[in-house]
Formats: sequence, C-alpha cells, structure tokens
Amino acid sequence: MSCPQNETLIHGYVDGELDLLSALRLEAHLKECPSCALAYENHKALSRTLKSGPFYFRAAGDLGQRIRTALVESNPAASRPIASARKATWLRLSRPSWALLGVAASLALVALVALRFVPWPQHPSPDELLAQDVLASHVRSLMANHLTDVPSSDQHTVKPWFDGKLDFAPPVEDLSAQGFTLVGGRLDYLADRPVAALVYQRRNHFINLFIWPSTERSAQKAVLRQGYDLIHWTHSGMTYWAASDLNYRELAEFVRLVQDRIPP
Repeated sequence: MSCPQNETLIHGYVDGELDLLSALRLEAHLKECPSCALAYENHKALSRTLKSGPFYFRAAGDLGQRIRTALVESNPAASRPIASARKATWLRLSRPSWALLGVAASLALVALVALRFVPWPQHPSPDELLAQDVLASHVRSLMANHLTDVPSSDQHTVKPWFDGKLDFAPPVEDLSAQGFTLVGGRLDYLADRPVAALVYQRRNHFINLFIWPSTERSAQKAVLRQGYDLIHWTHSGMTYWAASDLNYRELAEFVRLVQDRIPP
C-alpha cells in the first residue's frame, strides 16, 4: 500500500467506512510509517473538532417533555365527539382510514410544536468563523510538530526571514526578559491570505501570535474556544490574534507587552 493511496484510505478509516481487510492493512502500515501515522492523528483531531463546540446543534433537554405536554393538551380538542348530524357522513370512513388520519394529525402537531419550540441553529458570524480558523491553525501547529519555519530566539533573525514571503513586515518583539521566549516564526494562511505566525513560549505553553494587514477597526476582545484563549485586537492597519492554552491572565499580560512595544 503506497502512501498516496493511504492518504485516501485514512479518511475512510477515521469514519469507519473501510472493510475489515483494508482496515487491518492500513493499521499495519500506520505502525511502520510515521508520516501516515501523523496524518491519521491529524484527521482524528479534525473529526473531533467538527463534532464538538459550535459545529454541533443539540436540542434543549426539555424538548421531549414539552412535545408530550403539547400533545396531551391537544387531545381533548381532537377527541371531542361529533355533535352534529351533518358530520355523520364522515362515519363512512373505515377504521384504518381514521387511524391514518390520526397518525397524520399527530405528525402535523409534532411538526408545529417543533417549529414553535425548537431553537433553530444560527449561522456563525464571520468573526466566529475566523476565531475557529485561528484556533484550528494554533492546534494544527502543535499536533503536526510544525511550530516554526524559522526556529530562532533572535528577533533579528526571525523578522528578516519574512522578507519577500509576505507583502508586509510583521513586528517581531523579544520578550524573553518578561518571561515570554521567542521560539521562531512561520507562514500560515488565514482570512483567505498568507499571514505571519510568531511563536512564543511560557514554561510549557506555546503562544501563536497571528498578524496580517486589515482595514477593520475593532476594540480588543477575548474568546474562549475548547479550553483555549484567543485575544484579538487591531492596531495601525494590522490585525492581531494571540492563541494559547496558557491561562488568560498571563496571555493578557503577553498581549499588553506586545501592544506596548508596537509603534503607533
């Protein structure tokens, strides 16, 4: 089994769609091929992400009880005896026909109750989608062991590395004296464009600082996604996203240090 072929099979394996023989062959290959094993772990992580958080809609816990209550309350009106002789002709309907009508009425009532009580999922806003992409890029960099394209703690090495690779010059700050060590930088892709990703380390925690030009103006805001803190702000025509599993207080301290050093 070649690796290009396995790239396709891994998708089916993660989703449980392979036959037994193909699954056993792929499992044996994953034990021998680090590249395919890493691809498999990435696909599993992506699958877990898509099945959690804002991607999944869960009905309210009391929805079933509300539907049952609505059905019970509707029975007296639905079961009143026919009082008028003018409706007697309807009695010609056979018992199976009445049963079918009863089922149809129940289904219609359930549909009406669902339309009334079930909160329909809202489409994520552009800001929410961007926050999800930022988080995915942060997690992917940790999982794929691809934190940096230019590993260096020297800002004078990292900053010029971006020359010619981006249409802007990202500010690169040395914050090691404040406890945030520069690890390096890499190219990433967000908001439909290449962006700079600067990587810092605080103890065993990594911080991805994503930077790219933007015309938007927005106040600083913090977002919590799946145990990760994201802080976003704009300054002098640039947008910044800091992402980490570091506690919020220290991540906010890192952001303040970066903001204090960025020229107006």
